[in-house]
Amino acid sequence: MATSEAMRAALGFTWDRSTVPRDVPRFSVERALWRFHRSLSEYVWDAAVLEGNPFTYPEVQTLLHGITVGGRKISDERQILNLAEAANELARLVKAHEFQLSKEISDRLQLLLARDEALESGHFRGEGRETLTPGVSLGQHGRYLPPATERGGENLRRIFAQGTEFLSSEIDDEFERAIAYFLLGSLQQFYYDGNKRTARYMMNGHLMSHGLDAISVPAARRHEFNTEMVEFFRHRDGTGMFGFLTSCRLAADDGVLPTDGD
Repeated sequence: MATSEAMRAALGFTWDRSTVPRDVPRFSVERALWRFHRSLSEYVWDAAVLEGNPFTYPEVQTLLHGITVGGRKISDERQILNLAEAANELARLVKAHEFQLSKEISDRLQLLLARDEALESGHFRGEGRETLTPGVSLGQHGRYLPPATERGGENLRRIFAQGTEFLSSEIDDEFERAIAYFLLGSLQQFYYDGNKRTARYMMNGHLMSHGLDAISVPAARRHEFNTEMVEFFRHRDGTGMFGFLTSCRLAADDGVLPTDGD
C-alpha cells in the first residue's frame, strides 16, 4: 500500500485511504452514460453555480434546448454553453472508449471549458507565450501558489506524468483514483483557468469509463465545497474532499433522477 510519504512525493498531497468506501455501486458504462445524459442540465447548472454563474436551473434548461435567455450577460451564457459542449464531448469520448487520464484529453476538455476565460487555453502553463504564475485565493488564509510557470512547461508535464503514473500503479480502486486525480489537477493548477472544472470532468470521465456514476457537486453545497477546497490547499490533505465528494455521489442515489421532461 502506498505510504503517505510516497503519496506526497508523487502527488503533492495525502489522504486517509481507510476512509474511502470500497463498495460504491458499479454498473455498466452504458448505464453511467445514460444517467449522465438524463441529468445533463443539472450537471451543467451545478458546475456553473460553482463558478458564480447567475443562471437559474430553468434558464439552463431553456438555453440547452436552443432558446436564448433574455437579460443575461453573453459571457455567462457562453460559459453555460461551454460547460455543456465539454460535457457532451466527455460523454462521446467515454462512449467511444477513447477516454483516459491523459494530458491530451485534459487539454481538449480544458480548451472547451475555459477558452473564453483563461489567459491561454488548451495547453499547460508555460507551453504558450505567457510565463505568469497565478495564485489561488484562499480568502483570509492568503493565497496558494502552485508550481511555477516555466517556459516550455516541462516541469508541469513532469508533475502530471509522475502523478498519473502513481495513480495508475499504486491506486487500484477506480473510485479512489478518480477523486485523487481531481485533487491532483486542482492542486497543481496545470492551466491558467478552469483547473477544478477540468479536473472534475476528467474525474467523471474516469468514473463513467468504469461503470461508476459521475459526481456532481450540488449547487446548494457550493459553500461546503469551497470551504473544503480551501482546507485542502492549506494542508495538502485530501481526506475531507474525499468525504465530501463521496457524500455527493451517494446522496444522488437517494433523490429522484432529474429529467428535462422529454
